[in-house]
This record gives sequence, structure tokens and C-alpha cells, in this order.
Amino acid sequence: MNLLLNIIWVVFGGLMIAIEYIISSLLMMLTIVGIPFGLQTIKLASVALWPFGRQVVKSQASMPGCLNAVMDIVWWIVGGVPIALTHLGWGLLFCITIVGIPFGIQHFKLMALALFPFGKTVI
Repeated sequence: MNLLLNIIWVVFGGLMIAIEYIISSLLMMLTIVGIPFGLQTIKLASVALWPFGRQVVKSQASMPGCLNAVMDIVWWIVGGVPIALTHLGWGLLFCITIVGIPFGIQHFKLMALALFPFGKTVI
């Protein structure tokens, strides 16, 4: 079932979202300071391309102190908000129909991840 949902996901917007993440990642990796953000965005692109059957959990080996919060705030400025708004738009669009509700819910989950990606691990 997850395979079928993932195939439908890729056809109806998942590929566009993953491309958006990859472009964002490449732009951030142009500077040395942006490399950690680019690497995190590549993880988000893999989840955005194939989301069903995968979970995002809080990382056990997360950065100490408030570094995750600082990285999340900087991420908001450099790319998190536009990507989250894209997820919001797709989620609302999919929730118009009953068949699209699982896809809309997945976009809302990815929207939360797009806003706070640091300190998370994909399983």
C-alpha cells in the first residue's frame, strides 16, 4: 500500500517538492556556512520524495544546548518558510477531496518538518 501511495505522491506534487528542496540545498551549499543547512535539506528532499512508510523522530545524537534552536531560526530565514508555505498550499489543495486527505495530512507533517528540521532523524 505504501508503494502505491508513494507513486501517487510523486506524480501529484511530490517530485516538485523534492526538486524545491534540492534547489534550496544546492543554493545553501554555495557557502561554507550553508553546508549544514544544505545537508539537512537533502534529508528533507528524500522524505519529500518518498514519504509514506517513513517516520521522522527526534535524534538521539542531536547537537547539545540550544544549537538546534539557533539552526532552526536561521533555517527559517534562508528557506524554511517558503517551503513550508508550499506544503501548506498543497496540503489544503489535497484536503478538498476525500481521496486526497492522506496526501494533505502528509503535506502538513512535512510542513512541520520544513519549519523545524534540525535535531530530527528519518527512519
